[in-house]
Amino acid sequence: MNSVPRTAFTNPIHFLAIGLGSGAAPKAPGTFGTVAAVVLYVPLSLLSVELYGALVLLAGVIGIYLCDKTSKDWGVHDHGAIVWDEFVGYWITMFMIPVTWYWALLGFVLFRLFDIWKPWPVRYFDKHVHGGLGIMLDDIVAGIMAWVVLFGVVKFVPL
Repeated sequence: MNSVPRTAFTNPIHFLAIGLGSGAAPKAPGTFGTVAAVVLYVPLSLLSVELYGALVLLAGVIGIYLCDKTSKDWGVHDHGAIVWDEFVGYWITMFMIPVTWYWALLGFVLFRLFDIWKPWPVRYFDKHVHGGLGIMLDDIVAGIMAWVVLFGVVKFVPL
């Protein structure tokens, strides 16, 4: 993997794109980025469904810009340290899911599985859509797929 450029910590756009520093982990930056997303999910989960949804939508739109700008500045498409997409993907996974440690953990596992495995259509977007939209879109779709599974488990598995 490419090393993290110095601007990751001095440029606010790059710093956000690398998930407030979580993407600078030397190994498994996407997993570390998702862990940071879980930490940030805790206060987000206190919001109303409408406000939570609006903030996640805003984070997705802003993420297209953050990821596009950072990848262009660094000259690398989807640098491993760019993990804002993991933030948004995980937050999508947790939309309208009861707030418990076990649902947060299962959401984490499901999102990481879909993000790493990249089943269709995640893989399609990862390969065919470029720039900031491409960086974001495969994780958004992975988050939606993880949400469908998680929402089904929440609804049909009594805990």
